[in-house]
Amino acid sequence: MNNKSYLSLFSVLLILLLTAPQISSAQEKAARAPYMIGPGNVLEIVTWKEVDFSREEVLVRSDGMITFPLLNDIQADGRTTVELKKDIEDKLKDYVSNPIVTVTVRIPTIKKFYILGEVVNTGEYDLNKELTVLQAFALAGGFTEWASKKEIILLRSEGDKEKIIRVNYKNIVKGKDLSQNIKIMNDDTIIVP
Repeated sequence: MNNKSYLSLFSVLLILLLTAPQISSAQEKAARAPYMIGPGNVLEIVTWKEVDFSREEVLVRSDGMITFPLLNDIQADGRTTVELKKDIEDKLKDYVSNPIVTVTVRIPTIKKFYILGEVVNTGEYDLNKELTVLQAFALAGGFTEWASKKEIILLRSEGDKEKIIRVNYKNIVKGKDLSQNIKIMNDDTIIVP
């Protein structure tokens, strides 16, 4: 190896060492964070001593709402079970004296992301913890020899719009632009040309 190769290797190792504490602390934070209800979840809602206000299976619709007797539609998406419980209890006070509600996630939503193109293992991956773009490439087994590491595209849906985020892997590992090592979101698609 020549001096330039050692310098490049050293740069990559330095970047990995500098970013490792941030990644692990973010992962620890995500592991301790309460579960957020999302579309596709199936909830069990039990109101103590009130069979008419209890449901074994309540689907969180794609619009993030649930339907509950007499309360109509209630926002569930993006809330914790405790937040939803308090909201239902407050609304039930018009019909039940001192309602005590329990909300349980019976079927959680499995979040996914996708990697296509010039990576060793293309496909669909579970997103069960916080991941960055670099970690996603590691899950996919790295790049093929033909990968264009400067022209990676991340497609992200935001509402009804598709957003294109350009990622330059080489700038990330050289430490030139660590802001491109973005967090992967549900349904993101990474394309490596």
